[in-house]
Amino acid sequence: MASTTGSSPFTQAVISAQFADKSFDNTGLLLEAPYRPQQQKSSVLLTIDLTAAVANEAITRKDSVIIAYHPIIFRGLKSLTLANSQQRSLLRLAQEGISVYSPHTAVDAAPGGLNDWLADIVTGNTVGQSTGSSLAHDRKVITPVADVFPYTNAGYGRIVTFSQPQTLGSLLSLINAPTGLGVLPGVSVAVPQSVLNGSKASLPISSIGICAGSGGHMLGGLDVDLLFTGEMSHHEALAAIEQGKVVITAFHSNTERGFLKARMQELLKTKIAEEINEELMEADDADELRSGFEVAVSETDRDPFEIVTGISGW
Repeated sequence: MASTTGSSPFTQAVISAQFADKSFDNTGLLLEAPYRPQQQKSSVLLTIDLTAAVANEAITRKDSVIIAYHPIIFRGLKSLTLANSQQRSLLRLAQEGISVYSPHTAVDAAPGGLNDWLADIVTGNTVGQSTGSSLAHDRKVITPVADVFPYTNAGYGRIVTFSQPQTLGSLLSLINAPTGLGVLPGVSVAVPQSVLNGSKASLPISSIGICAGSGGHMLGGLDVDLLFTGEMSHHEALAAIEQGKVVITAFHSNTERGFLKARMQELLKTKIAEEINEELMEADDADELRSGFEVAVSETDRDPFEIVTGISGW
């Protein structure tokens, strides 16, 4: 374990890559840096986007692994140079011995993953707990993932159908709550033009299509009352409200970031502990790893967009 030729033991303690959409996505270990336990902490830093600020944070913290939901390497690279800011971050991380892992669509599709977390929010389930009070509903996957035995409920997107209709206002309250997407200045809502002011909050909603991130393509053809996603194009939203649907968006990564602290942090703590106990029992530094590892959520990661209502204090 003290060797500098191996990567951090925590690079594989993540949601299985078998759930990822390999037709386009680039998931898995994207940067394998030599692990230097004498210089680094036994720690993982979770982030949605691996920006220069997040790279600086990991270097300052002396983390051994960054788990970045969005892959910083998405298409083939012909070179790695300091002229490109993202490549510069990767080179700096390699120099510091910090590996980078991206789970992306594997987290989207996994049972209990990102889209199930969003479904839990709109059904009132207690975020971060496996059991909790929840509005009676049926839940199904929009696009199933094939060949992931023994899982039967893995796939992309979710459709929630309530046993009793819920009001749009009550659903917005769940989404905007601290136990929902977190502390946001608000969300964007598109309502059919036939719905008059004063009656929008009481609009009955019986079914919701859910897709974390960018959901216009996946949700567009669904026969549901409400589309809940991170972002949609102008024309996709217009088409939806012309069909009598409601659209709720919150900016792309705001439908993803809260999952890190609400679910993924504890999930990884458990999985890493299991990895240490099962696979590192004979390692010289297993006791040190067992007592000292940490899973942290980045403090600098944020959506690139802000809502600005005035410039005082901004």
